Amino acid sequence: MAEAGTPLHFQRILEAALLAAPVPLPVTQLRRLFDEDPGPDLVRRLLDELRAEWQTAGRGVELVQLASGWRFQTRPEYQVYLDRLKEERSPRYSRAVMETLAIIAYRQPVTRGDIEDIRGVAVSPNILKTLEARGWIDVVGHRDTPGRPALFATTRRFLDDMGLRSLTELPALTEIERIMDLVDTTQIEASAPSAPEQE
Repeated sequence: MAEAGTPLHFQRILEAALLAAPVPLPVTQLRRLFDEDPGPDLVRRLLDELRAEWQTAGRGVELVQLASGWRFQTRPEYQVYLDRLKEERSPRYSRAVMETLAIIAYRQPVTRGDIEDIRGVAVSPNILKTLEARGWIDVVGHRDTPGRPALFATTRRFLDDMGLRSLTELPALTEIERIMDLVDTTQIEASAPSAPEQE
């Protein structure tokens, strides 16, 4: 056990808090763990050292910094194994939902009319409700035009769920288009009837 009051002791306290936390914790909240405030710079330095320690140990979990704070999460290469333990399947979203989310993420803040202009089709209110219910988008104001349409933007939860610290870390739009095309191809292949086997 690390001696009380030493940087190593502080680091172990941070580690325990982050492992027990159900949500990412910001530096301001982590500083409240200590009797005497170590200051934001020391806490950030200790978090960076802790991240490096877990990374070099080759563990199945990693410490990451997201938009709303720091958290431990499963390394992506191990997620496929953990998915086998899930009782319920992750929700699958339609192409319309994903396109709408991408437009909001890359063009925010946008109105429903802006989204419809970009997509070229009407946007069902259910699509926006789905994204709001997931906590990925929110109304951040109203455009100063007739009817005062709502302006939508992504949330910190969206960034956290996508593993991002800020919108600047979003992949290039060309990468999003490639992923969407791959999703369409696999869905078409999965729904196509299989050819009869030849003997």
